[in-house]
Amino acid sequence: MFKWLIALFVTVFIVGICLPRLTALLRLGRLPGDVSFRWRGRLYLFPFATAVLLSLLASLILRFL
Repeated sequence: MFKWLIALFVTVFIVGICLPRLTALLRLGRLPGDVSFRWRGRLYLFPFATAVLLSLLASLILRFL
């Protein structure tokens, strides 16, 4: 149980570090269908199209494993 917890923590840590760089490189979050708006000086992002694309990609990868 403890090994799984450590593995999960390390995975989340690595994804947290790599994800901003990957989104800038692949331009995820700026697809047509992603909604962003500024209200009272804050930027709100709702990446609907990106979430659908990543879900489809994950399901295809897991289906063929």
